Amino acid sequence: MKALKKTVMIRRGKRNVSMIRLGRCVAFLALAAFLLPFTILLMVAEQQYNFTYNSKRVFYQEYVFENGTHSDGLLSKEKFLEVGARMEARRNYLSRECSRLGLDSSSQKASAWEYLVNRQYHVIWCNIFKAASTSWMYNFNLMANYTAAFLNRSKEVPLELARKRYARPTVEMLRKAQADSLTFLIVRHPLERLASAYNDKIVHAWPMSFHDKMGQRIVKRYRKATDSNPAPTERYPVFEEFVSYILDEARAKRTLDMHWTPYTNFCTPCKFNFDVILKFETLDEDQRFLIQVARLQDIIKPEWRNSGKGANTLHNINHLYSRLKKSQLDGLYNLYKYDFQLFNYTLDSYYDIIQTDDGTTRG
Repeated sequence: MKALKKTVMIRRGKRNVSMIRLGRCVAFLALAAFLLPFTILLMVAEQQYNFTYNSKRVFYQEYVFENGTHSDGLLSKEKFLEVGARMEARRNYLSRECSRLGLDSSSQKASAWEYLVNRQYHVIWCNIFKAASTSWMYNFNLMANYTAAFLNRSKEVPLELARKRYARPTVEMLRKAQADSLTFLIVRHPLERLASAYNDKIVHAWPMSFHDKMGQRIVKRYRKATDSNPAPTERYPVFEEFVSYILDEARAKRTLDMHWTPYTNFCTPCKFNFDVILKFETLDEDQRFLIQVARLQDIIKPEWRNSGKGANTLHNINHLYSRLKKSQLDGLYNLYKYDFQLFNYTLDSYYDIIQTDDGTTRG
């Protein structure tokens, strides 16, 4: 009898252990069933984050190509990846140059004055005048919920319209907004930008406007005639007079007009992180990439709106710079030095078309 009782107790003990083990398995499976979807969600979210924003570096987003059509003007997947690699190279180059030149140090002051922050679409732009600024001011006004019909008929200056919707941010406000926004700027060869500003604002200045009066002052101050070199007959400053004026203003440390102020002064690009750096030379592809990656294809379209009145062809640019002397070209390089260095522009070809300092033309 004692042996039978002992056997029953052993069996009950084993059954209890089995029940405990079974209970633990059920509890584990229940907990796993509860946690698994959450774990998968975290893994997917982390993968999507790394795929889309890896330290705010933007990569290919599959949904754009699944939902887009050729009529949308979107880049193909292959072209998108190609332009994305170009943007990565530009960011890396800017970062290295900022470090090499010491422009990312704490002693350098940041400026947020020319930035436009769109919180609805999480896009930030540093406006550089004469670098597709007319086109993107129009886009930012559309993103500020002005209608295209209103913008097309309005006589108000687009920048003034924009500033009614986009307050000028402080540096702190801008850095906070960058945490969940895509930041971009558009750059251009500094001397092409200067030539464009001259043609638009000086040669074709509206009568009695601010720039027309500026031109009159430049002519009065810089126009000189000699027996061997008669004075120009143009009513506006010729290019070499305009350049002399700019260089003198810079040497006197007076504030330059926003259309030819060095854009590194505007944007202080070494003090903020840029996700997309567009260049005027590759603007069509670059702005399509930007529109895609910022998911703006249903809001704005790649387009070209140029308010300038002067032809800014290579022939025209060469003609303008052929009027300068080497000392003036050297002065322009010193003025726009950081624009050249930070965005990988060179001056080499311009030395082939300028005059020597004795007034003879090279080449």
